[in-house]
Amino acid sequence: MNERSGKIQDSELEVMRVLWSAGEALPLIEVRRVLSLRCGWEDSTIKTLLRRLQAKGIVRLERRGVYSAVVTREEYSRWSTRTFVNKIFAGSAKKLVASLVSDGQLGEKDIAELTAMFNAGEKHE
Repeated sequence: MNERSGKIQDSELEVMRVLWSAGEALPLIEVRRVLSLRCGWEDSTIKTLLRRLQAKGIVRLERRGVYSAVVTREEYSRWSTRTFVNKIFAGSAKKLVASLVSDGQLGEKDIAELTAMFNAGEKHE
């Protein structure tokens, strides 16, 4: 698991979402355009966040004014899911699923899909 994922703050995550959505290196002007519309941020805020992410090794400056994500969306997702399960459910994914079922957040279709996934996983072991 990429340990850099844990260094991404909430505001920095907005920048990462822009880069992840693009799927390729983006010029600063495009990152600014999207975040100005989405978040109403000033140019200086966006530049500061990009500099922080670059210093943490989460974003790379490809060439002058063009940035790309080093940490993938999948790496961040795995890290944040694991952190959440450890923090809230003492590391038990079973407790997470049980909570979702008991709160009615998983419908019958969801449960059927999860059952199929679990059964497919058992066959591979």
